[in-house]
Amino acid sequence: MTEQNGDFAFLPLGGTGEIGMNLNLYRLGETWLAIDCGIGFSGNDTPEAEILVPDPTFIVERRDQLAGLVITHAHEDHIGAVAHVWPLLQCPVYVTPFAGSVLRRKLGEARLLNEVPIHVIPCGGTFDVGPFNLEFIPVTHSVPEAQSVVLRTPHGIVVHTGDWKLDPEPLVGPPTDIKRLKEVGDEGVLALVCDSTNVMKPGPSQSEGEVRRSLTELIGSLKGRIAVTCFASNVARVESIAMAAQAAGRTVVLVGRSLRNLDVSARECGYLSGVLPFLNEQDVNDLPDDQVVMIITGSQGEPRSALSRISLDIHPNISLGEGDTVIYSSRMIPGNERAIMAVQDNLSRRGVRVITDREHFVHVSGHATGDDVSTMYDLVRPQFAVPVHGEWRHLTAHAALAQDKHITPILLEDGDILRLAPGKAEVVDTAPSGRLALDAGRLLPMNGGVLAARRKMLFNGMVIASFAVDDEGFVIGEPKVSAPGLLDPDDLESVRVREEFANAIDVIPDELRGDDQAFRDAAKTALRRALGRKLQKRPLVDVHVLRV
Repeated sequence: MTEQNGDFAFLPLGGTGEIGMNLNLYRLGETWLAIDCGIGFSGNDTPEAEILVPDPTFIVERRDQLAGLVITHAHEDHIGAVAHVWPLLQCPVYVTPFAGSVLRRKLGEARLLNEVPIHVIPCGGTFDVGPFNLEFIPVTHSVPEAQSVVLRTPHGIVVHTGDWKLDPEPLVGPPTDIKRLKEVGDEGVLALVCDSTNVMKPGPSQSEGEVRRSLTELIGSLKGRIAVTCFASNVARVESIAMAAQAAGRTVVLVGRSLRNLDVSARECGYLSGVLPFLNEQDVNDLPDDQVVMIITGSQGEPRSALSRISLDIHPNISLGEGDTVIYSSRMIPGNERAIMAVQDNLSRRGVRVITDREHFVHVSGHATGDDVSTMYDLVRPQFAVPVHGEWRHLTAHAALAQDKHITPILLEDGDILRLAPGKAEVVDTAPSGRLALDAGRLLPMNGGVLAARRKMLFNGMVIASFAVDDEGFVIGEPKVSAPGLLDPDDLESVRVREEFANAIDVIPDELRGDDQAFRDAAKTALRRALGRKLQKRPLVDVHVLRV
């Protein structure tokens, strides 16, 4: 790829055509700037991986030209990959105080806290990163201190919204700074790179203040134990649940590590000052059922989350049953429907009443509706609209809205390099992009050998054979064949495979028996033949040869 001197370009490596895994790059001349670095959760199409991150290979190859990484807010899909990807990037990181507090905990767990240069920028602050002059503009979202980023360059201004909405009563933090957005629009804006997640919803956004009043009414009407699950980063929602509980004379218990971490970061930054300190899950059984509200992690059906374990009655401290209520104060992230419904079904089996936003007003989105996005265009008045952060249907709906405003939309796929200036704004090249799996601290390519083998084992099983041979390569004793998840050890098909494999390795040519690798390869072929077509699967096959 040719990088032209002096031009201004935008490149999404994650976050277009799907929700999550945001990683955006801007280039001014030969200098790059990254905005956000998040994770996504695996869906039904990738059962071999649980957590995904955008593949940073393109910018890693140019990290000497990477001036910094700016984080718009502290949601996992914008900040969650920093601790895993930063060792490859080695650049300064720019955050607001709350995002900085969250990030420091993540870096501490990854033993990187003292290595990463973190620059804390006040909300609404201005700062320079390399040749980029940047300004934060506070916006409302379902996490404190969300910021849009204004990029000022010799070629023009870009407003990168991050995640945002219009909410006159956000409860935690200020409303979106409409006045400042209009002032930036008055300067003349080249492009608006804008969140598309909720653009298909008509009307204005509903307010967090309305949810607080509704939750207060609901919690005050219930008996028994009450558990509320929500996104751990939603400080306003956690505060609303706590205040509703206090109004009902109930004590609040936090269940789940991410909620405890949020509590620490929020109070460290001056939030949650209006609610009493929370108790921990070890204290819950000391409280009468009618005097407790638990805030619990696991709104997306995560298998190791507190709520999932409670639904299966395997949580070490908490159980729920007849007469208790679980409130889902959250939305379903696409791809998580099956896992969420399984948890809700397990809770219902135990006699627990499950309340979602279908039954009661217990959740509002933190993302801009179509009306909000329309207002944003009226404020900023860009030449070009670049929809990001959403599935393809969201991006196309966003583009149609921009076109109705007589603003030229530009739709991008991850990896498209959009030259914004000078000259015509157009896609001029494509960078390699993709997804990596986060696996026990490692970053693995989705099409690499490890995950390919795991995928094959998941659907076709695995068969392992082992046998011992003497110095001349003749088999000693009986070979062993194991096919977990494919064959039971004592069924007739398993016995047949073992016998046919034993017969097949007995006739392997003598010239192959002296070379362990050649002998092993021949034995693997023999094992595949022994498995035959009866299984109608092609399992992963491995053979261990022990020479004694």
